[in-house]
Amino acid sequence: MSSFVRDVMTRNVVSVRESAEYKDIVCVMRRRGVSAFPVLDAKDTLVGVVSEDDLLVKEGLLGAETHGLRRHRDRAKAGALRAGELMSRPAVTVSPDATLAEAARTMHARHLKRLPVVARDGKLVGIVSRVDLLGVYDRPDEEIRAEIAKQLIEEDYSLDRLAFTVDVAGGVVTVAGPVGSEAVAHSLLLALRQVDGVVAVRDRLSYRRD
Repeated sequence: MSSFVRDVMTRNVVSVRESAEYKDIVCVMRRRGVSAFPVLDAKDTLVGVVSEDDLLVKEGLLGAETHGLRRHRDRAKAGALRAGELMSRPAVTVSPDATLAEAARTMHARHLKRLPVVARDGKLVGIVSRVDLLGVYDRPDEEIRAEIAKQLIEEDYSLDRLAFTVDVAGGVVTVAGPVGSEAVAHSLLLALRQVDGVVAVRDRLSYRRD
């Protein structure tokens, strides 16, 4: 069934302290091939994220005339020398217990490429990227079909799986068979869309209209 962030996140996260200096951040960023770092305080609690955009403010505002509140913040960053001054806060984070769909919605809404994964105590436990979320679709069609027939239809919904036809091609599921009511059909279709690897669902179910 649906995977969680903890199942796909990267656990070995490259992070920096609030005291990390500008030049050191740039060097590590280039060496590691990443575009952003979580920033931790002395207690290893996540306090922000420093990204390429935060660092580029210094270069972009050199000698430029700036006005307004945002420009005021940018000028402050342009004069910053350490991660604690450069970073964006508060960091947008996700729980390790969040579903991949929840993480994807947050990334899409906030236009982010990755999310720090934070436990209830505020400690950084991983990071999840768009590529990590998309990895769930790299799953064999036959494995998806078997899960739908056995676990979803037979076990979760207590239906006769032999009365159903489940075809999966390229992650697209076509399901046909009798269900008791329109409400059950809608519930089953929603559950189908949440199965790992399912790209789309084609409804061929038969049922009594409520």
